[in-house]
Amino acid sequence: MTHTLGIDIGTFESKGVIVDGAGQIVASASRPHKMIVPRAGWAEHRADEDWWGDFVYLCRALLAQSGLDASQIKAVAASAIGPCMLPVDADGAPLMNGVLYGVDTRATDQIAALNARIGEDVILTRCGNALTSQQVGPKILWLKETHPDLYARTAKVLTSTSYLTWKLTGEYVIDHYTAANFSPLYDVETQDWTADLAPGILPLEKLPRLMWSTEIAGHVTAQAAAETGLAIGTPVTCGTIDAAAEAVSVGVQHPGQMMMMYGSTIFIIQVTATPVRDARLWYAPWLFPGTHASMAGLATSGTLTTWFRDTLARDADFAALVAEATASPKGAKGLLCLPYFSGERTPIHDPHARGVFFGLNLTHDRADMFRAVVEGIAAGTAHVMETYAAAGASPTQVMAVGGGTKNALWLQATSDFAGVAQQVCEKTVGASYGNAFLAATSIGAAKPDDIARWNPNVRTITPDAVPAYAVQYPLWKRLYAQTRDIMQDLP
Repeated sequence: MTHTLGIDIGTFESKGVIVDGAGQIVASASRPHKMIVPRAGWAEHRADEDWWGDFVYLCRALLAQSGLDASQIKAVAASAIGPCMLPVDADGAPLMNGVLYGVDTRATDQIAALNARIGEDVILTRCGNALTSQQVGPKILWLKETHPDLYARTAKVLTSTSYLTWKLTGEYVIDHYTAANFSPLYDVETQDWTADLAPGILPLEKLPRLMWSTEIAGHVTAQAAAETGLAIGTPVTCGTIDAAAEAVSVGVQHPGQMMMMYGSTIFIIQVTATPVRDARLWYAPWLFPGTHASMAGLATSGTLTTWFRDTLARDADFAALVAEATASPKGAKGLLCLPYFSGERTPIHDPHARGVFFGLNLTHDRADMFRAVVEGIAAGTAHVMETYAAAGASPTQVMAVGGGTKNALWLQATSDFAGVAQQVCEKTVGASYGNAFLAATSIGAAKPDDIARWNPNVRTITPDAVPAYAVQYPLWKRLYAQTRDIMQDLP
């Protein structure tokens, strides 16, 4: 029987699985790590320790747990948080920590300069995306302008998945889905790198070779085999961003299908028949030629609930907090929370946005505040869903996935605020499972439609009409609009 291995490197935790040819999980493992925040608005990982170190640990743990010989693993696929910016030298060694995706807002000045130089309309037309903190191009320019010594030593700029694939195979590659987040260096019409919009950012030969996610990038080298325990010559796919692999894991593949990922951030992917160009959303080619994707994401969600627990509820675990908050009435006794504790991504794209608790009084307690946090994240998600509707891209089916699906309070609040039903599949392990499936498709051991058999839907969260939410949601949107100027002026 064919076995495939999938590993995903997340913001706070990495996960891996080995699956058999029927999609059954025969081994699973995880490993936590930390997000480094050197200063407000920055977010980093250590490439060798957090990315490759976790990958090596999980490979060995999965092989040991499964009892399989390494030769029985017929293909490997990886995904990781992204898009990230990691400069490496001529030997492939990292020159600094990896700069994370849109939660890292250090390149605000470079975004403004590129918009002024190129034109926002030109960037949106050519790249399919507005320049926001999610894009890698401005972060490369930040490196050039603030660390010219490191920039001069840069032989390649990789993302997190590219680094893993290089460590496994010795090949510098990147999938089109990830590359579309390197604006203004990727042209969505030609589906190729371009330097004509901003030739001063980086010579194109310093970017990885473009591939599709299920193409074989290379094979496990002797060095990688010695470190991971995998067999020399095992095929390795190009890989992709974690959210895309997560969408695959729950069967998102046809136009109108949407993934709602509950993790350290909320991330949303909808497959579309044609490109959706809207400055409030993100666009990329989907994982297979001829398909398209429209994406959105909050800057914090699980990250914010973790902050709340670590800062205000050190005596409680998440289960206790959820139980407390469930006892608080819907609407948290009139308390509003803007979840912009690390700026905000879609739809407002405001790196200066700040977190807010509004409406506190002496009757509120920790349970009310935690419910307000969850409802604030749900309101932010509803704001994104309104944006999809305004762009003419409302989904026909929403699949929920990720660790947050275990939080019934969060799932229900999201359906209630957004007015959408959510389907939950049998297996919610997420991106690592999607990677194992992509690995199987890359060697012909599975077809794309087989995912419905591998991971069927088992339950549906239906929206309820909540009078408190109907009152509070418009106020929630007004709260940001009326405090935005103050947020901009805060140091």
